[in-house]
This record gives sequence, structure tokens and C-alpha cells, in this order.
Amino acid sequence: MLLAPDRVVPQPAPAPVRVPPYGTRGQTAQVTAVLPVPPTTAAAPQLPSPRGPLSEALLATLVGARPAGRLPVPPADVDPYGDDLQLALHLGYELHYRSLPGVDDALEWDPDLLRLRSLLERPFLAALRRDTSGSEDVEGALAPLLLDPVQGTGPSWHLAGSGERWQLREYVAHRSVYHLKEADPQAFVVPRLEGQVKAAVVTVQHDEYGAGRAERMHAALFAAMMRELDLDDGYGAYVDRAPAATLAPVNLMSLLGLHRSLRGAAVGQFVMIEVTSSPGSRRLSSAFDRLSDGSAGQRFYDEHVEADAVHEQLLRAGLRDLLRREPQLAADVVLGIEAGLLLEDRFAAHVLGAWSSGTSSLARPL
Repeated sequence: MLLAPDRVVPQPAPAPVRVPPYGTRGQTAQVTAVLPVPPTTAAAPQLPSPRGPLSEALLATLVGARPAGRLPVPPADVDPYGDDLQLALHLGYELHYRSLPGVDDALEWDPDLLRLRSLLERPFLAALRRDTSGSEDVEGALAPLLLDPVQGTGPSWHLAGSGERWQLREYVAHRSVYHLKEADPQAFVVPRLEGQVKAAVVTVQHDEYGAGRAERMHAALFAAMMRELDLDDGYGAYVDRAPAATLAPVNLMSLLGLHRSLRGAAVGQFVMIEVTSSPGSRRLSSAFDRLSDGSAGQRFYDEHVEADAVHEQLLRAGLRDLLRREPQLAADVVLGIEAGLLLEDRFAAHVLGAWSSGTSSLARPL
């Protein structure tokens, strides 16, 4: 699963092998053989710097310098897409993943931290509902995504055509916030589903997690690509440099996956990503061919070209089953599709706006 929808707004690679990555009788997909990926040697990342009163108070609580009972209430005029709220949300969600350096695992279920996270989620979700259509037309929301334009304007188009190596490295640093935990947010929604959609999500997850082989997990392939670009492949290493536009799409996945009431939106966003992934992956593979001397980047994106084309079909079939079982979720499915696209468009605008002015798109340059 690749975060690169891009709407119109010196070793040779190993030989391809045929394997059955989905565990389905008679179903195979062309994938690229990979060598074992060594474990990361990067040092554990430090906690990020605060970006405002909310993230400052949360960070102080996480390290034991402030009682959880004294956490602030977000003001009514808080920017739902801003750095302070998005970083605070990211920190709150990370307690449900691999936690944070020096933070007590028991804080995952601290009621005061959960209360703050809920208060942060409300303006974010309200803004997403405000800035999307509210439609129940699922097919209408998906239809524009099924055709890839002849020429687009997103980061993958730029990198494939005229991007520079420093921009490619920045792009990978941005995307590491998600891809080093690829598929983990969607795992939360699995027990909230039933029937064909559950089978489809689990089948896709099986592939994302390497079909039983740790060295073929997509997160491991991404880490190998980072090392090849002389980037730190440590989990969360670039969170402190990631602007709100980078954090928000990943926060959306966590928000949708962790709330049963938003399961329809979680499936909608998942389908949107898989539908748009293969074309973007193809362009990014081309960018690596042009800008990088190694093969790990092409290996990662070539894997997504093939796999995500199959994933799209599986998830669209699952989506039809979900709506047959629970037709009342149609509006939420559209919300997931449109909110995911909205945040990806904001990310693309931020990155390309910085690059067009010759400046770094990260909070601090690499």
C-alpha cells in the first residue's frame, strides 16, 4: 500500500520469481525476489520538539514532568490541520504502536491521555467532515480515481520527470512516518469487520507483512531503501522534521482504525490508497531509476505496482460486500475516500510549494 495517489492537482535487481503471496489457491503475482534485509542499526530516535502548547504539555506528561490530570483542553480556535494539534495526535496514537523512547508503556491506557486524544480528534474530524462532500455516492467518489491522467502534478510526477536527488531523499523521509509501520493502522479495523471485506483486508495485510517472511515486509523493504539513500531508517527518525501535512494522513489512518464507529471510513480510505497506488508506484520506480544508483527503491515501488493492482480488486469486492451488509455506512466510506484525498492533496501542495521555491519541504533540511 503506497501513499502516493497524485491526482491531477550498482547491483542489478534480482530476477523475478513467481510466488503465491496471498495464500489463495491458484492465485499468483509477479513479485521481485529480495535478499534478507539486515535489522536497522540506527539509534532510537529522540522525542520530537513541541510545536505549541498542546504538544508541549503532552510531551511533558509523557516524560513524567507534568501530571496527566493537568493536560490542557484544546482551544475552540485550534487549527485542526496545524502542527501543534497534528503532532500531539501523532504522539497520542504512537502509544498504541511502538510507543515512544523513554515513555512508560502503561500510559497507553491512561484515562487523562485518552481524554486529551479524544478532544484533539474532535476538531480534526469536524474539519474533515466540513471539507468533504458528505455524499453517500461511493461509486461516484471512486470513479475519478480509476483513470490515471496523461500528465499530473503531484510529487511522483515531479520526481519521475524533473526531480532532483535531494528532493527524492526528502520525499522518502516524509513517507517514512507511515511506511516504517506500513499496514499497522489498518490492522486495527480487522476485528471490526465481517464477511468478504474482512477477508479482503486480512489478505492484503498478509501481503503487506511479507507473506510470512520478515525480510519481505513492506516496512523492511522501505527501510532498505532508506539506507541506500543514506537516510536514518530508525522508526520515527524523521517525525521531528515532518510538518503537519505529513503527519495528518497517517493520523487519519489511526483515527479511523481505532474507532469502530468509523470502520466504513477506514475501509474507504484503504480502498482509495490501493486504487491510486500502482500508477504512483510506477512513477516513483522510474524516479529511482533516474536518480539513485541502487536497486532498493525500485524494488520497493515495483513490488507495489504489481501487488496493489491485485489489492485494489480484492478491496473493491470487499467494499461491495460491506455496503451490502451495512448500507448505512455509505456516507462514512465516502468520507474516508475524500478525507484521504484531501490530506494527500494538502501534502502534495506543501511539498511542491517548497520545492518550487528551492527550499526544503521538511521542518529542517536533511
